[in-house]
Amino acid sequence: MNDENTDPSPFPLEYRASGLLLHVTSLPSHYGIGDVGPAALAWLDRLQEAGQSWWQALPLGPTGYGDSPYQPLSSFAGNGMLVSPDWLIED
Repeated sequence: MNDENTDPSPFPLEYRASGLLLHVTSLPSHYGIGDVGPAALAWLDRLQEAGQSWWQALPLGPTGYGDSPYQPLSSFAGNGMLVSPDWLIED
């Protein structure tokens, strides 16, 4: 009853993917913390070269007391500290 072409797994191989967790603030930067700028694009290129499909990051909201990304000041705002100064200068 078990056909060779039937994959019994609930997770077929064509749906498999892998990636890495790296918060934006962990990217290299001249400004103290990483941002969504040139280093982020370089990171995405490196992930693709390594055969990865996903970049998982912690929440990107503005942080309050304790700087926990899981307790942002707003659920709808982004953290202004993650805007790339390099790209702002270019614009």
